Amino acid sequence: MHNRCPPQRQVDGLNRHHWWRDAVIYQVYVRSFLDSTGDGIGDLAGVRAGLPYLKKLGVDGIWLSPFYPSPQHDHGYDVADYCDVDPLFGDLAEFDLLVGAARRLGVKVLLDIVPNHCSSEHPWFREALAAAPGSEARARFHFADGRGPDGDEPPNNWHAMFGGPAWSRVTEADGRPGQWYLHMFTPEQPDWNWRDPEVVAEFDRVLRFWLDRGVDGFRIDVAAGLFKHPELPDSDDPEADARTRDSVNPLAWNQPEVHDVWRRWRSICEEYTERDGGERLLVGEVSVPTAREHARYVRPDELHQAFFFDLLSAPWDPDAFRKVISEAMQDIAGTGSTVTWVLNNHDQVRTVTRYGEPATEGSGLGAARARAAALLMLALPGAAYIYQGEELGLPEVVDLPDDVLTDPIFHRTGSRARIRDGCRVPLPWSGQASPFGFTPGAESAKPWLPQPEYFAEYATDRALADTRSFWHLYRDGLQLRSTLPQLGEGTLRWLDAPPGVLAFARGDDLVCAVNFGTAPTPAPVSGTPLLASGPCPAGVLPGSTAAWWISS
Repeated sequence: MHNRCPPQRQVDGLNRHHWWRDAVIYQVYVRSFLDSTGDGIGDLAGVRAGLPYLKKLGVDGIWLSPFYPSPQHDHGYDVADYCDVDPLFGDLAEFDLLVGAARRLGVKVLLDIVPNHCSSEHPWFREALAAAPGSEARARFHFADGRGPDGDEPPNNWHAMFGGPAWSRVTEADGRPGQWYLHMFTPEQPDWNWRDPEVVAEFDRVLRFWLDRGVDGFRIDVAAGLFKHPELPDSDDPEADARTRDSVNPLAWNQPEVHDVWRRWRSICEEYTERDGGERLLVGEVSVPTAREHARYVRPDELHQAFFFDLLSAPWDPDAFRKVISEAMQDIAGTGSTVTWVLNNHDQVRTVTRYGEPATEGSGLGAARARAAALLMLALPGAAYIYQGEELGLPEVVDLPDDVLTDPIFHRTGSRARIRDGCRVPLPWSGQASPFGFTPGAESAKPWLPQPEYFAEYATDRALADTRSFWHLYRDGLQLRSTLPQLGEGTLRWLDAPPGVLAFARGDDLVCAVNFGTAPTPAPVSGTPLLASGPCPAGVLPGSTAAWWISS
């Protein structure tokens, strides 16, 4: 099941230059990765200590969640200073050490940048609160007069994605109720006004600050945001964002002007690429209605990549998977970019649970399906992003008590529906009891979110020692992906398959097949597979299993 294949991928100068086209990037949720200080919160020094582990896994790079100074109302996605490190996570000197260590290991470093909104404690927003209506300071944000006789009603009917109205009223310098400001997430996250040239210039400065420190690119939060309809009209469905927990309101997202920003940022990255030959990457969090809309963001002069979330949201069904893969290959790859596949991230229920796994068990249908989905994703043309803990088969932690929940969605709505704490619980590294090596010191040390007892079954030391573990499946898949010329960038060809089975070919002779059902079917290729997500006898493809073969 873990046979190796000797051929080496031939990498020409073009593909070496465009390293991102088939890269596998590991998402590091910094506060939950590894704590070096004993305060129960992961930090940059912890990430640096974990780099050898990630190198051994075989990833090409890491994406760091926000570590900037922040009051942490939304775990760093409320940025108070875009050009520094929050003391929770270290300092700029430690950041430089991390980048240097990653560079020595050949691991790329991407930063999470948040251009749609900032923290209400950002100096520019504080200045805006102290300034008068109509001032230049307020023009950097969306301030507007309220409706009604005394301006007591919000300027429009939009609701925030995290619940409640998308507007908050301020108190003016004379003590009277004043204007309202827009926040599409929480009141502590005011939206920038990207029609203001000072905002544009400030983010140019932010990009250059980090590029000058050696980063390899940026993951862009809410990349379909930034611009709102200039008239800020009422929405026909004002609660759509909150109901779906997605950027659905067409008046607040996916405005045409946003593409000019990505062209501008692409030109900045190209400037650095031309300077030293190392291509800098822009990958966007783009949530739009169709693959065709998605493709507009990855045109040759805009973002290099944009996460294709349709695979993540697809139900466990072969027709659904085939449809989203086909649409992505037709619309996105047709731009000259490559598709950026993802199955997990810090905002979504983990695959092991999403595909049907009871949260407290280490085996079963959900785990089998998650393993199969991983092999499917790694066999697809393009790039792939792995969320920390995915390689351990971690399930969602669904039984966190209310008093430890930190997600602003819970605190704004009172509902546990779609809250994100369960996929953000700190990683287990070793041992039989919390903190499982996540934080140094005695077992009484408490991670910022409690780890369940069953995390002992998923600790990295156990995973590395067990050749049947999720970790070895990912490591073996990444090794084959880096050596087999058929994998990585390229195309796929669908193959005929029995009902419930999805099969495709990469190159002339590599076949990937996934049995979405529970009963075994004949394998599409005779012989023992190169790699399989579970026990896979020659000539048979068991249920909830994926495998790769070289056909003769």
